[in-house]
Order: sequence, then C-alpha cells, then structure tokens
Amino acid sequence: MKKRTAFLLALTAALSLTACGSKQEAAATKAETAAETTADGTTAAAGEDGDLSELIKAAQAEGELTVYGSCEEEHLSAVCQYFEKKYGIKTKFQRLSTSEVYTKVSEEGGKPSADVWFGGTTDPYNEAVAAGILMPYEAMNAKNLMGDQYKDTTNSWYGIYKGILGFMVNTEELERLGLEAPKTWDDLTKEEYKELIMLSNPNTAGTAKLVINTMVQMKGHDGAMEYFKKLDKNIAQYTKSGSGPSKMVGPGECVIGIGFLHDGIYQILQGYDNIQLIVPEDGTSFEVGATAIFNGAAHPNAAKLWIEYALSPECVDLAKENGAYQFLVLKNATQPEEAVRFGLDMNNTIDYDFEDAKENSAKYVEDFFEALGSSAEKADANRFLTQ
Repeated sequence: MKKRTAFLLALTAALSLTACGSKQEAAATKAETAAETTADGTTAAAGEDGDLSELIKAAQAEGELTVYGSCEEEHLSAVCQYFEKKYGIKTKFQRLSTSEVYTKVSEEGGKPSADVWFGGTTDPYNEAVAAGILMPYEAMNAKNLMGDQYKDTTNSWYGIYKGILGFMVNTEELERLGLEAPKTWDDLTKEEYKELIMLSNPNTAGTAKLVINTMVQMKGHDGAMEYFKKLDKNIAQYTKSGSGPSKMVGPGECVIGIGFLHDGIYQILQGYDNIQLIVPEDGTSFEVGATAIFNGAAHPNAAKLWIEYALSPECVDLAKENGAYQFLVLKNATQPEEAVRFGLDMNNTIDYDFEDAKENSAKYVEDFFEALGSSAEKADANRFLTQ
C-alpha cells in the first residue's frame, strides 16, 4: 500500500493562486490532449458553441478569469487548463474549502477577487445565495441537466456532479482491534469506536454542514443534536477539508472516516486496498457539487462562458480522468464506471430538502457547536482544524 505524507496533505490545501500551466503537469497533459480547439478559441468542434459565439467573443475580449475551486486540486487544475486552452482566456485558480470561499467573498464586500466558484457541496452555495453573493445567470447549457433539482431555483448555481455520503473504514485496523464495521449512522455512536472516527469541521467544510443537515432531516432537529453529542465522543479530530477523513483512513491515522465515498474510491485506486466503502443502511444523503458566478465579478462574460463550459460533457468528463469519481448530473455526460464498480447508486439516497438547508444551515451549525458545549468561534483548535 502507498503511504501518504503530511506534505501531500499540505499541498492539497495550498492557498496560493495558480496560473494554468505552472503546475499539475499530469492534469495538464490530459486536458491538452482533450482540447482540440485553437489557442484563441475561435475554432470549436462542429455544432459546438454555435449559439455562444457572441458570448465567446465578449469573454475573450475580457481575456482573464479567476476561479475559486472547492473540488480536489488535480480536478480543478485540469478543468481550468482545458478552459484556457479552448478559449484562449488566461485562467487562474485557487483551491479553498467551500466555507473559506464563502467567508472570503463575503468579506470582500461586492468586489470579489475571483469571478467564479467551481466544485464543493451546495450547502455553502445556498448560504451565498441567501447573502446575495452569487449572480443569477440563465445558462443555455442548463438544458443538459438531468433535472431541475440540480440547479438553484434562482439560477444562482448549477450542479455538475453528485456525491454519495457514507463511511470509509480501514479493514486491517478493524480486524486488529476485533471490531465490526459500522453499518448505520447510529452504529457510529457505539462506545467501541471511541476516538477512532474523523469528520470534517463545519466551520471550514461544506461536507460537515451536509452531515449536520442530513441528520436534522433524518432525525429531526433535537434528535440530531443529541446524536452529535454522542458522536463527538468518538471523533478523534475534525479535519479542515471534507476529503480529509478519506485521506487518513488508508494509512491508519483514523479507522473510520465520514465523507463522500468517491473520495474513498480515489484512495483505493491510489493503492489503499485496506479501505472498505459503506453506504449507511439507515439511509444517506448526497451533495450536489456546483458552480456559480460571484456578484461583482471583474470578468462577467468570461464567468458566464465558464458556466456554459462547466455544463458541458467536455468539462465534467475530465473529472474521472483526474481522480474525481462522483456521479455526473448532465444527461450527455459519461458516468464513471469506477463508482458503479464499487457498489454506489446515485439514486439510493434520501429526498434531501435543499430549501431547508438553504434557510437553516448557519443556524444548524451554531446549534451543533452549542450541543457540544462550545460555539463556532470558540471551537477547540486542536480538534477542529482550520489549517
């Protein structure tokens, strides 16, 4: 099995803006192989971009685009490089967690340092909609979506992928400890799993907010808060990013990780064959990974073109080529066979209430910390990681 290092974890969370082409060479090669348009973007595949010609010209006149991405950096780098090569628009990107993006853009007061947001679960996107941070845009390529549930009702964000929430366990460690793998959410609160579990930090990760919203919807508000009191006793650490727990399971730094199962698939394919994926028997929910334009974007036409691009198979099909195995929510996309091979079903989920999440996520996070005897501002930095 391959060993991951702290250096790689730090690299994944790097916060510096990156110009396309300066790093992630493997992703660059894949993106460049796929993109067959000319450098100035004026030649597209037959029948492609035909109705977008005026938008393409306006976007190329602006000449630049800055992307905040909340997916994994390999995936982010590939889609940005493809966009730059296809349209000849200089594209910079920065990898930040969803909560970091929300906080950063909120503090910029309508003059965002980026134009678009790409990837990450929609719970923070919904908070951004409520706060007026995102710009509505009626995308032509929204016709590619599998259904209206994969876009915001005000067209402020559009879905690009769907990730299934679940558990990842280290089978070798469970065997060593003489423990059975958990099968349900309630199993995670068993005393035998004390300090063996990792979850992400709801202050920094949209994944954790989704877990909170999911428990509220499955157990009711008060039942969910009682649940988190019990679960907290078994949590060794709350990681900064939603994918953090998946990276800790294989090396044995935790025994059970709560997160998106496509992140577990990536780790298994990296050589950690001691990881088992578990879809909770008592039900689970899902993320819709999204993309959106920031209100006040410096390059609005390039931002609109990005949305059209993100809603095309050209863009979303790059995911599985760059370590991201979520289900895709475009009718004309090619689903990752890896997800099916590892037993995932994109339709085996609860009927997640996005409107409740949009209206109440911030309150539920505060209630979560209050249930744990703290607050979002005073959370123990040794357990609730922000770096």
